[in-house]
Amino acid sequence: MKRSGNHRQQVDPTNDGTGTRMTVDRSSGFSRRALLGVFAATALIAAPTYSKAFGLLKGAGDIRRVRMYSGRTGESLDTIYWIEGEYIPEVLKEINHFMRDWRSGDTIKIDPRNVDIMAAAHRLMDASEPYMMLSGYRSPGTNAMLRSNSGGVARNSLHMVGQAADLRLKSRSVGQMAKAAAACASGGVGRYSRSNFVHMDCGPIRQWGG
Repeated sequence: MKRSGNHRQQVDPTNDGTGTRMTVDRSSGFSRRALLGVFAATALIAAPTYSKAFGLLKGAGDIRRVRMYSGRTGESLDTIYWIEGEYIPEVLKEINHFMRDWRSGDTIKIDPRNVDIMAAAHRLMDASEPYMMLSGYRSPGTNAMLRSNSGGVARNSLHMVGQAADLRLKSRSVGQMAKAAAACASGGVGRYSRSNFVHMDCGPIRQWGG
């Protein structure tokens, strides 16, 4: 597995690549307070033990969990990545690998704030199924290739800096997913109804698509 190194790009988070005018709140960035409110309102009672938590749980109730699978690689992820105010470094590395560019094998450090948005939105929807992840990290080469084949791919996509994911749920509509993500008030939400997925990122608060 190759590592991507520091592929940090200058990103225009208001550009979704489609020419669609987006609603942007430039005065607000990532809202940790809003996310904390979502997690508090949907608090889970943790099981006494949980294998992916490295024995740290011990009945704690303040946890964050993410559940996803990839149709591209066949891999699944169901793990607690945050316990009582602390991210678990080993689990974040697992998430980095899972959300890698499956075309190139490149990885990057996924911004945990984006994982928080995904997890919080999933809780709000009270969905039992895991997300299907269509796209996580994209290397610059992959992004350029996709952009050459589609007008819906931004030149400086937040996918290239590990701050975005494209997700789908069979049991929830694009509208329901987008509404839950927007309720987190912590980043960008793009509706792609024709392709049946929602883009979630931890950039400026904005919405686009239909």
